[in-house]
Amino acid sequence: MPATAPPPDDRTVTLRVEGMECASCSARVERVLSRLDGVAEVGVNLATERATVRARPGLSDDVIAEAIRKAGFGAETEAAARNEAERAATKDAERDRQRTRLWWAVGLTIPIWLLEMVPMLVPGGHAWVDATLGTQPVRLMLLALGTAVQFGPGLHFFRAGWAALRSGAPSMDTLVMIGTSAAYGYSVVATLAPGVLPAGADHVYFEAAATIITLILAGRYLEAVAKGRAGEAIRALLDLQPPTALALRNGEPVEVPLAEVAVGDRVLVKPGARVPVDGTVVEGRSFVDESAMTGEPVPVEKEPEATVAAGTVNGTGALTVEAMAVGGATALARIVRMVEDAQGSKPPIQALADRVVRVFVPFVLATAAVTFAAWMLVGPDPRLTYALVASVSVLIIACPCAMGIATPISVLVGTGRAAEKGAFVREGAGLQALAEADLIVFDKTGTLTVGRPAVTDVVALGDFDAEEAVRLAAAVERQSEHPIARALVEYAPGAPEAADVEAVPGYGVAGTVGGRRVAVGAERYLDRLGVALDPTDRERAEALAADGKTPVWVVVDDAPAALLAVSDPIKPGARAALDALRQRGLDLALITGDAETTARAVAKQLGIETVRAEVLPDEKADAVAALQAEGRVVAFVGDGINDAPALARADAGLAMGTGTDVAIEAGDVVLAGGDIEAVGRAVGVARATLRNIRQNLFWAFAYNVVLIPVAAGVLYPALGVLLSPMLAALAMVFSDLFVIGNALRLRSA
Repeated sequence: MPATAPPPDDRTVTLRVEGMECASCSARVERVLSRLDGVAEVGVNLATERATVRARPGLSDDVIAEAIRKAGFGAETEAAARNEAERAATKDAERDRQRTRLWWAVGLTIPIWLLEMVPMLVPGGHAWVDATLGTQPVRLMLLALGTAVQFGPGLHFFRAGWAALRSGAPSMDTLVMIGTSAAYGYSVVATLAPGVLPAGADHVYFEAAATIITLILAGRYLEAVAKGRAGEAIRALLDLQPPTALALRNGEPVEVPLAEVAVGDRVLVKPGARVPVDGTVVEGRSFVDESAMTGEPVPVEKEPEATVAAGTVNGTGALTVEAMAVGGATALARIVRMVEDAQGSKPPIQALADRVVRVFVPFVLATAAVTFAAWMLVGPDPRLTYALVASVSVLIIACPCAMGIATPISVLVGTGRAAEKGAFVREGAGLQALAEADLIVFDKTGTLTVGRPAVTDVVALGDFDAEEAVRLAAAVERQSEHPIARALVEYAPGAPEAADVEAVPGYGVAGTVGGRRVAVGAERYLDRLGVALDPTDRERAEALAADGKTPVWVVVDDAPAALLAVSDPIKPGARAALDALRQRGLDLALITGDAETTARAVAKQLGIETVRAEVLPDEKADAVAALQAEGRVVAFVGDGINDAPALARADAGLAMGTGTDVAIEAGDVVLAGGDIEAVGRAVGVARATLRNIRQNLFWAFAYNVVLIPVAAGVLYPALGVLLSPMLAALAMVFSDLFVIGNALRLRSA
């Protein structure tokens, strides 16, 4: 069900948050912000590193950002944030720093392995190293190398982990800090003061601490790379708009920065160039590739008075375009904001993970403490060694990162993929609702049909030529603004001029064309003129009316010349698109304000059985609510102002991108280009995304449920199996990468 609308005075603030490493970090930011006086609602997305705050009047952006900074994270509002190129450069710089830390950690950890782990794999290897270098000199070398890892590349974990612990909200960094400090500290004591330890317990674990830090740094670097790949959809959209435009200054094209182009300016779009603004063609003809915006591969013909969108690619002809929207007001900019908002929002399925994460890190700390105590009480000798190994393994393996990114990384990739297919998702909740929908309800006019009348049938009567009859009819209709008149004129362009034109409201129009008296209108007009109709012709007209078409008679010199049919034609490909939806197991319905006969005729052609006609705009929302009351999850597809209430009331509202701004703002998903086939594509991506989220959440929960007890040592009494901290770290990294890799599969959905 749709969320309750916020109070009109509330405002939404979006901030970029830097330094979040895991789900507990994002949960901590949420808790800090939710405690601020004046905050009504908070959402923090780990994958997109954004916080969205719905705030009451009086709470400034700076106060919100400062609260995040006090919690130990970087923050800046969207309004004050750097541009996208600068943000991308900052992310690249941070990724480079992560890579540098990783390589330092690898370079320092390899010698530790050569001194400590490799000799264990070679029979007699340890004895040879001790005899050659000496036990204590080797331990001192390990101490030096381990200290360099711990307080070099690993210093990041201490800073972030301690800040989180001090704020009362321990994070994954806290777990790493405590776990590696325990292994490192124990090893320092075993090296410098072994006498304080029980006999036989003076083992060193420098390799475990160093390897854990190295593996986690490797995992975070790979995660950053994967996040970058996941966000490619936004960058691809941003790259569509060229940085400059050829503005016409005194009739001459001058290349200027796009920011200097204003509404009303005219720009020249050369063949093969991208259109820089939303506008209207005033000169030239060409075909424009709109696939990046609509997902449709076939270029669209453009001529004077046709509209073009920023980011589309001009074909072989030059176009002069008058700018109607520029910069942030273009459809492309709105789409970018829409996709960004969707990627930063949370579907309802995320709520379960959020609840678990809030208590997860404290639970892990408690579990590690219980594990340590249990091994010290009932474990075999050396008890301290076993207790340390088991508790550190619990701390390391229980990383909540996979849980934290399971949903947002899938939403990030899924919404990007949907955008590539011409379906722009506004929020995560709409994506989930669309995936769970079992009934799709369509509006008719402008959604399933073209949205304007057109001549669909021409029947010549008597000895008249059909083409000549239509040409004469268009001549007398040229001066009329009636929709049927426009349909006739479009059907027969170039019709001659008519004289003595007289319109009879509600009946038709008559005039003289080339000395011939021509009348065009409904059957009642012919009755008024005293023109007799053949019964067979009347039956033809009745059959056309039964198909939802409007019969129009053409009379030339008081004799019936032609019977025309005018209707709002069904969009090409609509039947195939609806058949594809039925194959997905979806039920279909039609709700329209049109007459019952017309609605039934269109529904029959499209194979829709459930029809509600002559429905007022507010009744459309009631009709959707009635279907929801039957237990149906309803997606509504519409395009007009009268569809906005139903779009908002539906579980998932899909607005045609060719429709009104009101409809677009009310929809959860915007379908670019008015393409009905995009409904099926959107459903497919939504279902794949929700399935992917469930897979990720299952893996993340199952991983922790199974491996935390193993790390604690439950298998040791029966099988003698005790997970080492190094293997625990490797398993944790694998869990994160599995979730990210699974999400990236959506790029081919």
